[in-house]
This record gives sequence, C-alpha cells and structure tokens, in this order.
Amino acid sequence: MTATVREIWRHPIKAHGRERLARVDLTAGAALPWDRAWAVAHDAARFDEAAPAWAPCRNFTRAAGSPSLMAIEARVDEATGQITLTHPERPAITIDPTDPQDAARFVAWAGPVTNPDRPQPARLVRAPDQAMTDTDFPSISLISLATHAAVEAELGQALSPLRWRGNLLFDGLAPWAELDWPGKTLRLGEIELEVIEPITRCMATTANPVTGIRDADTLGALKTGWGHQICGVYARVTRGGTLTEGCQIEVMN
Repeated sequence: MTATVREIWRHPIKAHGRERLARVDLTAGAALPWDRAWAVAHDAARFDEAAPAWAPCRNFTRAAGSPSLMAIEARVDEATGQITLTHPERPAITIDPTDPQDAARFVAWAGPVTNPDRPQPARLVRAPDQAMTDTDFPSISLISLATHAAVEAELGQALSPLRWRGNLLFDGLAPWAELDWPGKTLRLGEIELEVIEPITRCMATTANPVTGIRDADTLGALKTGWGHQICGVYARVTRGGTLTEGCQIEVMN
C-alpha cells in the first residue's frame, strides 16, 4: 500500500504562519526543522520562562479562538534565523525571534489580528528541547488529500487543505485509510515514521486560510458524515533522512 507526498509544510511560530518546503531533512525524535519552534504565550498563560518546556496549547494564542491568524504566511531564512510574516490586513514584518525587541514587535504586529475577546498575545516563547506541537511529543502530522476531498463533498464546497495545518499532504489511498495506521510504520525512502494517534480537530479548521474568516462547518461535516471530529494522524520520526515532495509512502505492517 503506497501513497505520494504532494506537499510539505511547516509552521515556524505555532498558529502564526505556514511555509511550503520542496525538501526537508528529518531527524529521529524531532519535528520538522523550525516547525512550531516558537509559540505566542497569551496574557493568561502558565508558561515558565525560567525553565521553558513543552506546554499544552491552551497557553498560546491559536486560530481556534482567533480565526484571522489562519491567513498568516511565513518564510524562514535559515542562514540568518529570521522569519518574515505576512497577513492580508497587516504590513509584512521580518524578525529575529531570539531578539527581545523583535519579539516584542511581532507580538504588537499580531495583536490586531487576534480576537479581542480572547486572551491577548503577550510574549514569544520556545522550549529549547522540543517543538511546540499540539502533542506532548515531537510530532509530524499527515493529511490525506482523499479524506480532505471527502470532507469537501460532505460540505458541498471547495476547501483548501491548508485548513488542517498538516506537515505532509499525501494522496493515492482511499479516504480514511490513514485511520488504520496508528501502531504502524511508514517508510518514505530512507525515512521511517511511527504513526501514534489520530488528530481530533478544533475550530481552527472552520477558518479560510486565505482570508482568516470562518466560512465552513468542517467540524459539523466530520460529525455528521462520520461520527467523529478526526482528520489526519500524528507520527514520530524513528529514522531520519531527506524528504522531498513526490516521495512515496509505503505503509508497513
């Protein structure tokens, strides 16, 4: 049983921007390089900057409560460590996230596209030893384009697969085939991934990733069509290597 990786995406600042990659080097036990490397702690967060470590997503500003964040795009300059972010309602900004002044500029930049009725962005943070993924382990998320198409059909409208904020978008298998993957190994050339668990979805997926406006009841479609709110799976890298778009995915027993 094989599939094909069509797109590779990372999200340098959790919930604040996405970037497409043609290739990426994966390391065992780590997320994609620069994926969720940073997060935006809100003014009600319990995040200990004196001893920074992975923390649950409730501590950060996210598109589940601030849908306009979905429209942010990002670009990382790995040579300089700078991140450039754009949004249709904001001027482009380039920051070095390790620079306190740049981090404060970014927080101010993000404020106007954060829901004023939710906790507000307060500081840019990171955990030095682990990406700020939604899982408490360094995960890579995989999204089936066939499953995505099934959700589109259930809703009766076209949707961008970027709503799911996945790392790897793949095709070539039947819809929902990936729900049988937990506990299995995926081989992608020299890379191996251990599939850990399905992804339960939140309100972030109801927002359009171009406009940042909620315009599709993705959660209702999942619940009505299939009786759950799952789309995609989380995996862990167990053998590293270079991943490219177009790579074949072999599902092992």
